Amino acid sequence: MEPSDSPVPLLSRRAILCASAGVGALLARPIAAFALPAGFERWREGFRARAFAKGISETTWNRAMAHIAPDTTVFKEMDDQPEFNEQIWQYINRRVSDWRIIAGKQALRKHEALFARIEHDFGVERGTLLALWGVESAYGDPQVQRNHMRPVFPALAALAWNAPRRRAYWDSELINALKIVDRGWSTPEEMRGSWAGAMGHTQWMPEVWLHVGIDYDGDGKVSPFGKPDDALGSTARFLVDRGKYHRGEHWGYEVRGASSSSNRSRSYAEWSDAGVTRADGKPFPQPHAGAKLWVPVEGGPAFLLGPNFYAVRSYNPSMNYALAICHLGDRILGGPPFIQPFPGSERALTLAEVQEMQTRLTKAGFDTGGTDGRVGNDTMTAVRDYQTKVGISPADGYGGLQVLARLRQGG
Repeated sequence: MEPSDSPVPLLSRRAILCASAGVGALLARPIAAFALPAGFERWREGFRARAFAKGISETTWNRAMAHIAPDTTVFKEMDDQPEFNEQIWQYINRRVSDWRIIAGKQALRKHEALFARIEHDFGVERGTLLALWGVESAYGDPQVQRNHMRPVFPALAALAWNAPRRRAYWDSELINALKIVDRGWSTPEEMRGSWAGAMGHTQWMPEVWLHVGIDYDGDGKVSPFGKPDDALGSTARFLVDRGKYHRGEHWGYEVRGASSSSNRSRSYAEWSDAGVTRADGKPFPQPHAGAKLWVPVEGGPAFLLGPNFYAVRSYNPSMNYALAICHLGDRILGGPPFIQPFPGSERALTLAEVQEMQTRLTKAGFDTGGTDGRVGNDTMTAVRDYQTKVGISPADGYGGLQVLARLRQGG
């Protein structure tokens, strides 16, 4: 999981296209082949001493760092993330998409035994883990790993050397990445991730891999790559150990009878006595469990949030992210959309409608990066450019009913 103060789209937060052959070669080609940035070699010598002091072997150092050049494109990615100014309903619609719901059901059927085992061992609901997996890596789609991830050692080396902020953090994560190689859990070539070094099915930072990861498939090593067992089992452990996930409790419920948020935790029974009831009219199954009231937007849906909502939020410190994960998990398991719509919102496009939008945008000269029904950064950029060209305001990159209708008109 990449450190983040705010949520960003799946294929913009994680998916930074790179020339993989060229960047991958940074791990193997000799220093003489590159004009290294001024000061990097001096920094590397100082870091080498720190790495050896932390127990990193010379063999690991030579494999991962001796001939490395920094991937300086990370600085642009850090400071130049696309801004789409999503409203909360747009954020939810894009993540709780038809594609993710359908693919999540398929992933559950394929890995039913694994999710049952995780629920038994950790008590984490399968819907929560399925949703997190779907948002972080499209359920481990190899295309995401192949096309949207970069070698982490050149990226982390650049950040530890010359990041404008949090250099000590990047330094420690680079040490952690070296420890992973030292333990024989992975190789520098296999360790591909986001510009910040988040890797695998559920996007672990090296520290999470090293200190939370478990060998859940029993193959003798811990890995976020390959089979999803280690990644999903370890992510459940993260939610329990660091997020304080409560076994047997649901994350929360959409409710009626609430007008404003409250940071005070009350039991569901107390909320009921105060006139706050489930929006679907059903009783709260655990009336003595505690929850806080959240109204994200006045006039929109309201929620009672239990501890497991905040456990999900510990994975990415964003209320919108946690709500998207929790709602997507419910939808994968057959739950309905929110009953109360957000003010000014549109319904989410169906899978077929997203594919139609992508096809029409592509034919109009706006590259969506594919027409598979998944909306990532390429599609959002294409939508924004199209909105700008035809005068749709705001040009916010949201591909919804308005954009599709205009495309159908040939505008």
